[in-house]
Amino acid sequence: MSNSALLTPYELGALHLPNRIVMAPMSRHRAAEDGTPLPVVADHYAQRAAAGLIVTEGIWPSRRGQSDWRLPGLETAEHVRGWRAVTDAVHAAGGRIFAQLMHGGRKGHPLARLSGDLPAGPSAVPAPGPVHVRDGGKADAVLPRAMTREEVRQAVLDHAAAARNAVAAGFDGIELHGANSYLIHQFLADNTNLRDDEYGPGSVENRIRFAVEVVTAVARAVGPGRTALRLSPGNPQFGMSEADPAPVYRALVDALDGLGLAYLHLTDDDRYPALADLRSRWHGTLVANVGENRAPTTREAGEAVLASGRADLVSYGRAFIANPDLPARFARDAALTPVDPAHLYTHGAAGYTDYPFLSPDTDPRRALAGALGTRTR
Repeated sequence: MSNSALLTPYELGALHLPNRIVMAPMSRHRAAEDGTPLPVVADHYAQRAAAGLIVTEGIWPSRRGQSDWRLPGLETAEHVRGWRAVTDAVHAAGGRIFAQLMHGGRKGHPLARLSGDLPAGPSAVPAPGPVHVRDGGKADAVLPRAMTREEVRQAVLDHAAAARNAVAAGFDGIELHGANSYLIHQFLADNTNLRDDEYGPGSVENRIRFAVEVVTAVARAVGPGRTALRLSPGNPQFGMSEADPAPVYRALVDALDGLGLAYLHLTDDDRYPALADLRSRWHGTLVANVGENRAPTTREAGEAVLASGRADLVSYGRAFIANPDLPARFARDAALTPVDPAHLYTHGAAGYTDYPFLSPDTDPRRALAGALGTRTR
């Protein structure tokens, strides 16, 4: 497997990636009640430091954007200290890590939010399905408020402030979550944006306005080379509807293409082949995710995406949950450990940091321990 394109290096701005395998963002609910990542989070990500790049789970930029209980935040000094422990552990193990900022918008519940208030999105359209709330329970979604213009502008400022906190916490960059039914996606989609102002669906330019403003604000706050965006055009998860994604996402990609962003993270969908349609419009690094709403991405599927020229890097989600040494397993053509579904959203080490390594030499922290031992002798 030494000639696999997935295992070849890639230069991502100032970052040297040893391979083209990206750990996709995945919420795991391992934060304290105030949103500070628990100590086990540092170990979890350090275990996976052999990835070319790690993207964290979604992190709320302010409590106004909190969706579920015990999701992490990047709003307070305590949050910054908690995430600094994570980035220090990843960097010490030789890894690179971006923080994903994820504003819930309409998603949430008063019992899932530190503020105890109703969530607010582009329009007063409820999200389907239950919400994780206090004490490990679930509750039906509530009718959200429609954001005022002032709240929309505040959300832009909140993302920029959280991006600055991410840099202070030692992250190598920030990925904005514009996918999978969260706030940016809610402004882009047909059924969640019913506004009649300059952020509404009256024109494509209006529909993409919020996304462009957030990306631009974060790029100004921390630099475009530290700023990235994830999109999932046509993704129907959590009740989203986009009858004709192409015009909206073509316009959005065109508007952002010249900013010099770190990368665009794009999920493909059976209803809209976003990678094929948008690749030629994006002249920077493109990260592909081809497992959304499909079977988990295999090594062969990732190699096919790279060979087609549709992407420069490939992100893996479920495979990284249960295989902290995923690049080594691909390199050795080894079997993958299955995911333990019972512990996906619990709060401890079980099903989080107790998955086995292929062998001791595939644990990136082992190399760190050896180096530290050499220096102290």
